Amino acid sequence: MSGETPVRRRRRLRDRVPVRLRHHWKPAAALGVGLAAMVAFLGDARMSPYVTSSSSVEADAITDDVGGTVDLYDASASHTIQLTYQQTDFNKMMKEFKDDGTKDYIEADLVIDGVYLNDVGIRLKGNSTLSSLRGGARGGPGGGQGMPGAGQQGAPAGGASAGATGGGKKTEGAGGAGGPGGAGGMGGMISYDLSAEKPEELPWLVKVDEYVEGRAYQGEREISLRPGSNGDVPLNEALSLKLTDRSGQKAERYAFTELTVNNRPTATRLMVESPDTDYAESVGNGNGVAYKARAGSSFEYKGDDPTDYETSFKQLNKKGSQDLEPVMKFIKWVDSASDKEFARDLHQHVDVDSLATYVALQNLMLNGDDMAGPGKNYVLWYDLDTKKFSVLGWDYNLTFSGDATAGPEDDVGIGGGMMGGGGGAGGAGGAGGADNGQMPEGMPTDMPSGMPEGMPDGMPGGGGMGGHPLKEKFLDSDAFDDVYKKAYSELYQKLYGSGTAATDLKDIAEQARNAGADSKTLDTAVTKLQKTVTERSAALAEDKEVTG
Repeated sequence: MSGETPVRRRRRLRDRVPVRLRHHWKPAAALGVGLAAMVAFLGDARMSPYVTSSSSVEADAITDDVGGTVDLYDASASHTIQLTYQQTDFNKMMKEFKDDGTKDYIEADLVIDGVYLNDVGIRLKGNSTLSSLRGGARGGPGGGQGMPGAGQQGAPAGGASAGATGGGKKTEGAGGAGGPGGAGGMGGMISYDLSAEKPEELPWLVKVDEYVEGRAYQGEREISLRPGSNGDVPLNEALSLKLTDRSGQKAERYAFTELTVNNRPTATRLMVESPDTDYAESVGNGNGVAYKARAGSSFEYKGDDPTDYETSFKQLNKKGSQDLEPVMKFIKWVDSASDKEFARDLHQHVDVDSLATYVALQNLMLNGDDMAGPGKNYVLWYDLDTKKFSVLGWDYNLTFSGDATAGPEDDVGIGGGMMGGGGGAGGAGGAGGADNGQMPEGMPTDMPSGMPEGMPDGMPGGGGMGGHPLKEKFLDSDAFDDVYKKAYSELYQKLYGSGTAATDLKDIAEQARNAGADSKTLDTAVTKLQKTVTERSAALAEDKEVTG
């Protein structure tokens, strides 16, 4: 009838199905039946992703590499860094960190050696080093207040960290001297008296491509500004990086720089290459995968799903073409291998000579926080050609602390002497842990077995302060005594016997002074570190096991 609105007929169900699917309904139906059968038979079985591609192409490519007139890590050149950000962004970041430990990026403009880069990302970097920012006891894990013999505050100057060597065959040791404003504490663990009011002294990670995809500066996407500033700039870390490079092991590049944040006073800082994608691609011939251990990570076998190991290891490169399966299989082997199998087959999984060099070097540098330390500061490098692992070091701010007379068989880790107290401003440290891990005299008898409340994120919660199955099994096996002692003797001669370490320290101290750290505080730090190096050289020279 004219003027009436026609009634729209509803589409039949079959008409709602796309024409192409209606024409090919049989294969689609078969697929549906197959999926239903899988659900019925597999139930809640876990499906784990495995990457099978053998491609070595790096997916995260640099598309905008900004150059400069000065090599970023040229130690002979003067360097300057200026960071500018909105104060409201900084305040929000600091509040979130204090509330729950979140370390998010904020936007900042960067001027580095005169080159301007807009919209870089910056965030706080570190765990135990940031403890004072969260309102905990000053000194935190290093010289926390309330413990007998504990120091008062601050960072040890120039690596004169307080504390004793760890457990093992030699567990007794005196706490190191507290530098100006420095504190020792639990086995040389350093704490810093940091403040949001002094952002130029905070440990920062600068990420060049956080907000601009594909951008880098001289091939670097991340730059780490290490803890310690001005007279307390970490000379020990710079020396350790230099000696690591001389040993033939992979070492991050470094240089001292003047840092200015907004309109704050300038501070002298140590900037270090960050273990990131580009660092990983520069190892060897680049045909390998780097897995960086996370703070407080575990080397425990958790089953045959690679994703279960992501909380312990961060894959730095070749994401999408490789995954954590090699690490998973390696951990499984180390965990299950008997002493006999470990001695017989280690060479099939590990570059044994490289491992011997790594372990020997950490001892020689008195590194209490290597792969077996509480911070788990190491990188596993998996060579895609040889299918073998190597261990790479990083984060050396706890080196050259403890007993300078420790020999190749002694444990320099943070363990038995962890309760050694640090001195106050310029004062001497307290005694380290007693033999056999007993508590020092004067310590309360009802100390809890776990870590103290308020310890920074990533610290182990058990009674121990570290340990690593690979390192422990390697050192405990008689099968590797010769290769370890050979590596140790060669490195001793190259680094100490030749006087190289002492010469390098003089050069590094001069670099710090040229970057603006010239002060009585720095002079004191240099003197203390020189004393440690001299005592280390002399003690090892008298060890027939080292010199032959």
